[in-house]
Amino acid sequence: MARDQERDQAVAPTASAAEPAVRVEGLWKRFGEQIAVAGIDLDLPAGRFIGLVGPNGAGKTTTLSMVTGLLRPDQGRIRVAGHDVWSDPVAVKSRIGVLPEGLRLFERLSGRELLGYTGRLRGLPGTEVDKRATQLLDVLGLADAQHKLVVDYSTGMRKKIGLAAALLHNPEVLFLDEPFEGVDPVSAQTIRGVLERYTDSGATVVFSSHVMELVESLCDWVAVLAGGRIRAQGTLAEVRGDAPSLQSAFLELVGARERDAGEHLDWLGGAR
Repeated sequence: MARDQERDQAVAPTASAAEPAVRVEGLWKRFGEQIAVAGIDLDLPAGRFIGLVGPNGAGKTTTLSMVTGLLRPDQGRIRVAGHDVWSDPVAVKSRIGVLPEGLRLFERLSGRELLGYTGRLRGLPGTEVDKRATQLLDVLGLADAQHKLVVDYSTGMRKKIGLAAALLHNPEVLFLDEPFEGVDPVSAQTIRGVLERYTDSGATVVFSSHVMELVESLCDWVAVLAGGRIRAQGTLAEVRGDAPSLQSAFLELVGARERDAGEHLDWLGGAR
């Protein structure tokens, strides 16, 4: 709780003055008859650690895909770092880093080769790419595996090398879709430390998750998405309100009700 208050106090004076890192207006996306995102409006403040939370199927991945220019919306406007995602895509892509769900990498490259290729693709000088790659590999605990092919990396190692690639050009806004899913505790702690250092420098992290405890421990600003609509957005304290935890507030916001798991499962367990 004390950390939550410190984070809110640290960012409160500038929250209203700065231009949002992300501004979404009237965003819609349909897949056939299914409405995935239903006209959402969202302002994500700059310099925050932001959680986009919701149950499975809430529209989180679809929203992030549209915001990062990976999926064209049916309707709506998106601005990231002051630039329109669809009318000025080059300016946006140079200012963002993305670690998507179901990350695909060039698996026949080594970790170092992947970072070297990514950095040069971004237009960074070769010497600078090599320097940053060395530092990222060291900080993320991948130095010993830097010459190993990515195809042989574990899930946690893939997440870390993907994060390194997303950070290599020092983006203003970093988008992460379930970055801790399938990651062991040691790798998760490493990733967490890098992200906290990144936001402490004034950059913005937007990450999606359905694990409320993780969001509550990391984020200072939260948007709750359910059924393709925004149910709440604001600082962690504002969204949590009088609820004892973000989990409790989340369940109330999305209209979930507690169920007796054994109500219709009287046959499960017991003597056979």
